[in-house]
Amino acid sequence: MAKRGLQVGVVVVVLGLLGGLLAAGISSALGIRVESKDVPVEELHAAPPREAVPPPRIVRVDAPDSSRMAAALDELTDATSGETKGRTTLVVRHRDGDRDDDSYRLSGTRARLRITAASETGAVRGVYDLAQKAWAQRDLAEGVGTTTTSRLPFRMVDLGAAGVDADPDQWRGGTDYSHYSRAFEDVLLPEAPYVDQDALAAARESVLAYAHHMLAQGYNAVAVPGFLDYVTFADIPEIYADDPDYVARAKAVRNAFGPIWAELDDLGLDVYLRTDMLILSGPLERYLTDRFDLDTTDPALWKVYETALDEIYTELPQLSGVVLRIGEGGSIYNSPGIDYYSEISVTTAPAVRAMLGALTDEAERADKDVVFRTWSVGVGAVGDMHTNPESYDEVLAGIDSPRLVVSTKYSLGDYYSWLPLNDTLEQGDQRRIVELQSRREFESFGAVPNDLGVLHQLALQRFIAANPHVEGIWTWTQDGGPWRAGPMSLLLTSGFWQLYDLNTDVAARLARDPDTDPAEVTADWVRRWLSTDPETVAKVTQAMSYSREAVTHGQYVPQFAEVRAFALGLEPPPQMLLFEWDILTGDSAVLDVLYAIARDHGGSPTLDGVTAAIDDGQHAIDLAQTMRGLVAQSDPDTYRDPALRTALLDSLDYQVDLYALLGAYREMTLRHAQWLDSGGDRKAWEGARRGFDAAAARHQARYGDDVLLPAYNLTAARIGEARAVRDLPMAWLARGGLLVLLLGLGLTRAGRSLARTAVTPWRDPGAVRPWLVVGLPVAAVVWSRLVLTWFLAPSHLLAVGLGWGVLAVVVGVATLRTRSWHVATGVGGAVVLRSILLLAVLAFRGPGGYWFAFWTEPGVRSAYVVVAFVLAGWVLAALVWSLAAHAGRRRATAVVVGTVGAVLLALGGLLAAVGLEDALTVWNDQLALLPWGMARILGITTFLGIPTALPWWILVAGGALALLVLGLGLRRPSAEIPSGEGAQVFP
Repeated sequence: MAKRGLQVGVVVVVLGLLGGLLAAGISSALGIRVESKDVPVEELHAAPPREAVPPPRIVRVDAPDSSRMAAALDELTDATSGETKGRTTLVVRHRDGDRDDDSYRLSGTRARLRITAASETGAVRGVYDLAQKAWAQRDLAEGVGTTTTSRLPFRMVDLGAAGVDADPDQWRGGTDYSHYSRAFEDVLLPEAPYVDQDALAAARESVLAYAHHMLAQGYNAVAVPGFLDYVTFADIPEIYADDPDYVARAKAVRNAFGPIWAELDDLGLDVYLRTDMLILSGPLERYLTDRFDLDTTDPALWKVYETALDEIYTELPQLSGVVLRIGEGGSIYNSPGIDYYSEISVTTAPAVRAMLGALTDEAERADKDVVFRTWSVGVGAVGDMHTNPESYDEVLAGIDSPRLVVSTKYSLGDYYSWLPLNDTLEQGDQRRIVELQSRREFESFGAVPNDLGVLHQLALQRFIAANPHVEGIWTWTQDGGPWRAGPMSLLLTSGFWQLYDLNTDVAARLARDPDTDPAEVTADWVRRWLSTDPETVAKVTQAMSYSREAVTHGQYVPQFAEVRAFALGLEPPPQMLLFEWDILTGDSAVLDVLYAIARDHGGSPTLDGVTAAIDDGQHAIDLAQTMRGLVAQSDPDTYRDPALRTALLDSLDYQVDLYALLGAYREMTLRHAQWLDSGGDRKAWEGARRGFDAAAARHQARYGDDVLLPAYNLTAARIGEARAVRDLPMAWLARGGLLVLLLGLGLTRAGRSLARTAVTPWRDPGAVRPWLVVGLPVAAVVWSRLVLTWFLAPSHLLAVGLGWGVLAVVVGVATLRTRSWHVATGVGGAVVLRSILLLAVLAFRGPGGYWFAFWTEPGVRSAYVVVAFVLAGWVLAALVWSLAAHAGRRRATAVVVGTVGAVLLALGGLLAAVGLEDALTVWNDQLALLPWGMARILGITTFLGIPTALPWWILVAGGALALLVLGLGLRRPSAEIPSGEGAQVFP
């Protein structure tokens, strides 16, 4: 007896220790913690009113003849083509100085203006600046007698929406999360001649119109997509030896776009090709794999890309360099129908250093630039070099090529609000440029007013003061995020693009003069596009001064956003009520943690954090309504174009409606989590739910078919809502099931036998009723798992059912072989105990409460995991002891090991057959544990770094256990208990 007690103690202790290790591992993997952070404080104000100063009519221009000057003078002509007052002449002179020098001196009087510069670049810049003043109705003689010099000489943009077809059918539905712009899609043909000349002519006009617009704002460089599609590998002919179409296509693309890029270069825009690394084609990937095993740390592999760049610069000398990104890539960026694609393969510091060493050597020979983006999403030094100063140094320290430019987003993360400024921009000896985004992808894609001038000024002023190597900016005017999952607003083409073009304009002016007052630029923007009437300008600029507060409170929960949260080895962004762009998240992981952080960190002496968070949502609605009221009060007759006033009002109506939706959803989810946390009256949640349903119905009815102002995606929110509705009924079903099980165990002889044998499985249970011995455990497992899944997750039941099904088969075979109900009673009793634990937890507040504690209460989670693991392990222990009484310990152990192996083989086989990503997607969609958008954007495995080979690892583990069973041996027992002995069956 003492020996048996020692065995039990050892088993329980071992299971407890293993359960503790599992609990610690889960806590470590979740890694949920909170830190404080220093967020820049934006204080927007409206510019003081001033009278408009109509420009004079320019009666004579004496300027050098060149395409650059002609473009600038055209802009000046357009800017002075409306109301004028007085007359003036303009003389422009320049010397043949450095092309990069854009300084100039303005002299003369309002009636006789003169621009002198050391270079054509400076002279042209002076003319563009006069045009900016004319558009803003400022005195053209403002600044006479001074020399203007840009503080940051490198000012780059993306390609905007040039070459992108505004086809509404591509935007309908709003579920295309591809990051591919589809620019020039109608130009490029899948077969010879590879280029549609008519479409090319239209694309050229689109590109040139965009170039003129950017030049007028003050930019001097542009990054255009492409790289491998210009390369024939003439110096490595074996790459395309069997695929001559690649060579013909590359020549056709060079002939088509080379002249366009040359035109941009002639106009004063340096052109950079923009590509991910690795960029591959089918033949190139085979070549690199055969020779270098696709090893990105091998310098010889990078010689191939050096050769590609040599060819590009020889054939297209008008290009100024290449822009490289290594941190994102894959299918969402690839061009459909064309065999050029990217892979995330440069994932270690040695690989980055090998790449940059080779490509900067080539750049120095060719006198070109390599712009390397530190943007990366992942783990390790390369994965967090964007935000981690130590990782930045590990990757880039000592790489000091004069042709290397390191490009970094201004924020400590992606383009969200509520983020600190990126301190990695304050370090390094490399040339640095700061990345900014005008059409904020996470803030409605520029569909609502969002004046970023003050934020961008704070960033630029800090980085310029801290790092003398900061020499420029890269403004994302249009690109970033999915192109067709948001509004069909395309710069210069479609929608109210002027709303986010403001940020592009301000960014350029700040790059040239970081002390520029952003409020004055906003007022200039109003006069340029909307109205020169002082009262109208005052009302619109006042409305714009509220825009950032409205956005940062309406589309974020400040009580969560103002701290740094960490989970699953990542730092989730501050906008987790929305998971990526337009998806209201409905998962328990995000919503429960968001609630817990707001509860614990967002309160005040007079207001708890949850109420404060709800009130912030209403505050944003109030601000949007105030903004709308200000614009509505402006006189329609004072606008340059009544359609733009209508567009601004429509945008504000959309903002009010959207924030009403988000505010209602915020309240509903927080009130539900509050009930899960503390119980009490559910009426607050029920009222909030009715409010959300009403807001959602209005939002869908008004914007569901609108491609310019599209409705948000509520699929995930509805999934989460449906489960929240069922939490209380599930709690009652758990209570009922728990009561039935307890009564069954206590009031029936078979039940008492199950309980007794579960605790002492080595003892013969005596006579039992088979239907109860089988029925109670099966009912316990099925009922508890149905309740756990809200009766809505058959995929979870299938996966769990595989394990329980294998165990049931093993127990059934053992029962037949031993001709005894001992094994079934012992194992069944242990199964019932394990199910009682689960039902007891679910009885509090249903599955929602179960997951709430899992995500937010580490002590409760760990205690449950330990106890649950001990009871699950006890099921196997019961199988060993009960079977050993009939078949011997060796055979019983082999059966248990084989059972575990069979479960692993079944689960691994299922995952391999379905596909890990598809299986996780279906499972998560039904349980709503992790953000629904994960699978729709990059995939759950990619987001969480889950190895795609996991099903095969599980299969290998199952196979290994099967081999171990063979090693233990499965010889028949020396004697079997004859029928009639052992456990009896009641007649």
